[in-house]
Order: sequence, then structure tokens, then C-alpha cells
Amino acid sequence: MAEHLMATYGRLPVAFTHGEGPWLWDSNGKPYLDALSGIAVCGLGHAHPKVTQALCEQAGTLLHTSNLYRIPVQEELGERLCALAGMDRAFFANSGAEANEAAIKLARLHAHRRGIERPEILVMEGSFHGRTLATLSATGNRKAQAGFEPLVQGFVRVPYNDVAAVETAAANRGNIVAILVEPIQGEGGIVIPDADYLAALRRICDRQDWLLMFDEVQTGMGRTGTLFACQQASVLPDVMTLAKGLGNGVPIGACLAQGAAAEVFAPGSHGSTFGGNPLACRVAGAVLDVLEGDRLAEHAGVLGERMLNGLRQALDGVDGVEQVRGRGLMLGIALDRPCGELVGRALTEGLLINVTAERVVRLLPPLIIDEQLADSIVDTVSNLIRDLLAP
Repeated sequence: MAEHLMATYGRLPVAFTHGEGPWLWDSNGKPYLDALSGIAVCGLGHAHPKVTQALCEQAGTLLHTSNLYRIPVQEELGERLCALAGMDRAFFANSGAEANEAAIKLARLHAHRRGIERPEILVMEGSFHGRTLATLSATGNRKAQAGFEPLVQGFVRVPYNDVAAVETAAANRGNIVAILVEPIQGEGGIVIPDADYLAALRRICDRQDWLLMFDEVQTGMGRTGTLFACQQASVLPDVMTLAKGLGNGVPIGACLAQGAAAEVFAPGSHGSTFGGNPLACRVAGAVLDVLEGDRLAEHAGVLGERMLNGLRQALDGVDGVEQVRGRGLMLGIALDRPCGELVGRALTEGLLINVTAERVVRLLPPLIIDEQLADSIVDTVSNLIRDLLAP
């Protein structure tokens, strides 16, 4: 049957039939500990009872009406997210790429209304913002872009975590109107910037009258130890994009804005047929209930520190391990060589992991795991890496 699907994915030879909490079971009944969470999506794990209840109740009443009409549950979610993020308004889409598309369009429209005819957005090397043409053009991954030229113009790229490069761009280019940046680069290899990086970008944007736009698609929803990663730097952006963990598997994205950025869009300037439908918004509300009620962001911060220390101790002095880094339950082990084969080896051991940027083992376990499971992930991954790197 797979021959009828376009070959856009190099799928692993496993199919899952059901899940519960941090566990998945394949079609042969074998259990797997999920240390990837559907790529940072299922922060509450699988089949969470409150998410299931919200899905079933909403599916039994109303799925979709379109944004031609008021959607009270969307209004409630928008108000709640804005209060939590320090934003003023929300636009709902279906994915992180769509949320970032909205941010890019917002920045351009804001610039045009100020008389800037060819606006540019500053983006970072190693970034990942999506696979639509505009977000692909913003992404700092030449491999992902290859073959899709001509790319969308209007992006200026500088190295990540390099304030001097941003200052140079500000001095030499007169059409920059915004910065789009991940507080921590996920697909780029769990790259964590200096402690003052985001604050420095905020100062530059204030001085230059640029919009500061944070892509929190992967870092948001409690993954890094606070609800949003930028909160750890005490930096408020003008625009914030969310998706992944917001719906725990139900597709939803959000573009939040505050101040002047929140007033840019008007009826007809942007839209989405499915975005913010009653089902997705009801589930997202349930996700927020659990995140806040169970203090899962704080839990992720504590457990992530435990895993980070455990990995560093287990891999200390191992030739070929360049760095172990992370924030909350967003962890990366950078090796000195490609290590994609570790994904298959882990699968054999009943563990789901990922390799990104070719040589970084990425761990994104559900926020609900306990100390025992966290230690189990550390032990299994450490053993697999030591075996791979053994002389």
C-alpha cells in the first residue's frame, strides 16, 4: 500500500497501533519508549485522558464552521495564550510552517505600510522554519532548499548566536524590518545561544525599529522548562509562533503578536479555512489545562537537568562525543561523525530517538516522563553511543 504514497519520507520499518503515556506499541505488540514525542508534539504523551475527553466531546458537538463566523472556543484560546505569552492578538493556523508564514506576511505588510517597498527579514544560519516556499527560503538549511529554486526573496542570513553579525547587517542594509529567530535551534542540532543573545536582539530591534519574531514552534509549550523558551531570557518579542506541542497531535499553529504588530492584519489580509476550528482549539485548551495544572514546564526543567547531567557523566571522556547540550526536555548529543544509524539501533532496543543535523542525537521525550524513565533513556542512549564510537 505504501507505493501509493509520495516518497517524501524515509520511513522506519515499524507501524504503531496504539499508545499510552510515553509508550507506543507496534503492530507486533512490541512496546517502545517514545523519546521523540512525534518530534516535540506529544508533550502530554499518547492517549492522555483529558485530551481524549476534549476530542470526543467536541467531535460530538461541532468540528468546523469556518472563520466566516465567530468561534467562541477560538476566542477563549486566543485570550488565554495572549495572557500567558504577554501578547495582544492571535491568528490560528494548522501548523508551525503556517504560523511562520503568517509572521513573515505580517512583517512585510507592516513594512509596506511604513513605505518600505522591498522589505528584508533577518534570519539565521542553521535555522528551520518550515517547508512552504517562504519558510523554506527563511530556513538556513541548503540541503532542504535544493531543487526548489527560485526561492522567495527578502531574507538576509547571518550566523546564529552572533550579535556582531546582526549589528553589521543593520549598518549595511537599509531595508531590514524584522528578525525571525529560534530561541534554541531544534532541527539545527539543539543549538543554545549565549545567555544575553535574545536580549541583545531585542535591543537592536528597538533601536532599529524592527520587529523581533520568535519561532517557538519546537521550544514552546513547556519543553524547555518554562511555557515559552524566551521567558528564561526575560525577553518579550513582537511576534511569537507556536505549533507542535500546542495540540498534542491535533494540527494547530498560532501566530501571536503584541503592540503595533498586533494591529497589522485586517479582514482580507490573511486567513485559513481550517485554522482555529472548534476541535483544534478545544484540544489546545485541554493541553494548556494539563500543562498548567500539573506544572509540566517546571517538571521538564528539573527532569531535563537530570538527564543532561546523566548524559554528560555517562559520556565523559568518550572519544567522538563533542558536546552534550540541552534545555529542559530538549537535549542533543553532538558527535564528530554522522550517526543516523543510531536511530535504527535504538528502535531495536525499543527506544524512539532522532538524529538531526546528521550528527546530533536529539531527544524530545514527553513532559510527563518520570525519573525512572528519564534514567532509562540516558542509559540506553549512552550505551548505544559508546558502542557506535568504540574503536
